Amino acid sequence: MFRLSLAVAIAAAVGLPSHAAPAAQKHVARKTPTRVVVPCGPGTSLSLTSATASQGSLLLAELSTDAPLQSVHAKWGTEEIPFWQKATPASAASKTQHWRTLVAIDLDKPVGDYPVDVSTKPAADPSAETPATCQLTVHVTAGKFATENLHVDNKFVEPDPEQAARAKVEQQKLREIYATVSPQKLWQGRFRIPLDGVTKGANFGRRRVLNGKPGSPHGGVDLPATTGTPVHASQTGRVVLAEPLFFAGNTVIIDHGLGIYTLYCHLSEIDAKVGDKIAAGAVLGKVGATGRVTGPHLHWGLSVDRSRVNALQIVTFAQL
Repeated sequence: MFRLSLAVAIAAAVGLPSHAAPAAQKHVARKTPTRVVVPCGPGTSLSLTSATASQGSLLLAELSTDAPLQSVHAKWGTEEIPFWQKATPASAASKTQHWRTLVAIDLDKPVGDYPVDVSTKPAADPSAETPATCQLTVHVTAGKFATENLHVDNKFVEPDPEQAARAKVEQQKLREIYATVSPQKLWQGRFRIPLDGVTKGANFGRRRVLNGKPGSPHGGVDLPATTGTPVHASQTGRVVLAEPLFFAGNTVIIDHGLGIYTLYCHLSEIDAKVGDKIAAGAVLGKVGATGRVTGPHLHWGLSVDRSRVNALQIVTFAQL
């Protein structure tokens, strides 16, 4: 019997997990999560919000330098991750440059130690053959995710051939979206929770048993709301999907640039279209109960470099 779960669809929607083998250890901190800093060339340092993180977490790395840089390149394990340069006001007394990137730990990333490797080239000597390099290692720990039993319409657990074919096409479309990394930073400032007055969410990472059958991890945050509640864009970006999906219901996806996407599912109405340039806070649609659900709510997902991470964590970073 062909079976697909909403979690599988969402897993595809927010990226494929990385299963690269853990790399050699350097600068490993295993106990209390604390900010770590290492030198990265003359007048340059690399910091990370923590050297320990659980599955589904999000970290912020920052490169600070007194010497202007022509380029910054980084790898998280085996994957390239993009840095962006933080704008410095012309009136600022300090001319220190700040470059940032997000380090995303996928919901299913195997436990272990993984390197963040950074290399830089100074603007004063762009022909330098040997870039300055540095490395931090993140110790990934197991996430503590509960298991819950849910009853849903059986077609969402055992879809018929036509429904299964539709879901397969939609999953491939989502994979292609998340495999695309727009080269420009489209957002400006801090991300927000997409429902006014809501400060908490639930169910990220939960293992679900659907009609008695095990499902995949829940890749988003469920935000409580009644049908018709306006859903707002978490930040500035471009709409890359706005349509009904078999499992996720009426769905909008926003590309914020540099591999960051937010996902809004189960909407009762969609008020955006593909290609729209969306401002932070703009209304995308309304909360509903479309697709596979047990009641009205907003499923809010975050993909960073094709990794499924807890969307609530991105709103904690004031300096993005």
